[in-house]
Amino acid sequence: MKTLKDFEFKNKRVLVRCDFNVPLDEQGNILDDFRIKMTIPTIEYLIKKGAKLLLMSHLDRPRGKVVESLRFTPVQNRLTEYLDVSIVKARDSIGKEIEKWAKGMQPGEILLLENLRFHIEEEKNDKNFAKELSKLADIYINDAFGACHRAHASIVGIPKYLPSGAGLLLEKEIRILKDLMERPKKSMIAIIGGKKVETKVKLIDKISEIADWVLIGGLIKKEIKEKKINLRFPQKIVEPLDALNEKGEDFDIGPKTIDLFKEKISLAKTIFWNGPLGKIEETEFSEGTAEIAKAIIKSKAFSVAGGGETVEFINKLGMAEKFNHLSTGGGAMLAFLSGEKLPGLEALK
Repeated sequence: MKTLKDFEFKNKRVLVRCDFNVPLDEQGNILDDFRIKMTIPTIEYLIKKGAKLLLMSHLDRPRGKVVESLRFTPVQNRLTEYLDVSIVKARDSIGKEIEKWAKGMQPGEILLLENLRFHIEEEKNDKNFAKELSKLADIYINDAFGACHRAHASIVGIPKYLPSGAGLLLEKEIRILKDLMERPKKSMIAIIGGKKVETKVKLIDKISEIADWVLIGGLIKKEIKEKKINLRFPQKIVEPLDALNEKGEDFDIGPKTIDLFKEKISLAKTIFWNGPLGKIEETEFSEGTAEIAKAIIKSKAFSVAGGGETVEFINKLGMAEKFNHLSTGGGAMLAFLSGEKLPGLEALK
């Protein structure tokens, strides 16, 4: 797979697939700009090398229709703040007008294409849509690790028509997650929370091959029992001992579980964490997850966390800088760590 150092970017039009799929409030304000922030180094590198930049991404699920509240204006504004340069936003992502604009660009200029998912062809991996996008540039760079598990036109279609490579963020994600699975310092702990156990069974089984302990949240425990799921390494699974219960539902891990999990975490040299351990959207049920985050930092272990909710929560606590790596991938990270081949990475080979 080629990376940025394999290309000469001077005076070249570079189409960068970013992951600007950020959460918005009802007024269209960005709630967490982590994914935007993480792709800034790639953009700055390309500006420095004299490239003409065309940035593209999807936002939410407009399902092939133009949804005014899902236009890229908030993303444009946030990018302008971080880069301190003028950024033009296109009215669409393809078309003659944009082709003409792209051809007239100067080195260092940035054109932000509109939400790719306003075109149904993006998610259908339509060949003609990929061709239209590829007409805009000389080189394609994928820096959207969080979208690499999707076989969409902007991810797997464009590399068929343009010289292609990985951006700095994509390269970093692959390196760190590969090292986590192949060369972790022992002992290693994995913490798996959240829900939807069927999306996490493969990960739990795969990571149990190398982890000394896998600590699971209450909902995962409940679903494993209800769905009679057999795990490959049950002896490595550490279940919650107690919970904060309301109306017959477990909404957070209890004090005994917090102590047990902290004890395991204190012995670790490597920690991987995905998924909250309580109903963190409600303050009274977020204490368990916050205590575990603090324990991870205190342990001084090499720490990797990922998943939208988990990363958002860590950012809210102001602890992002204290983790060694926060992954921009949710589903992509789970698939990669489970040993699956990601379409976006295969397309770059």
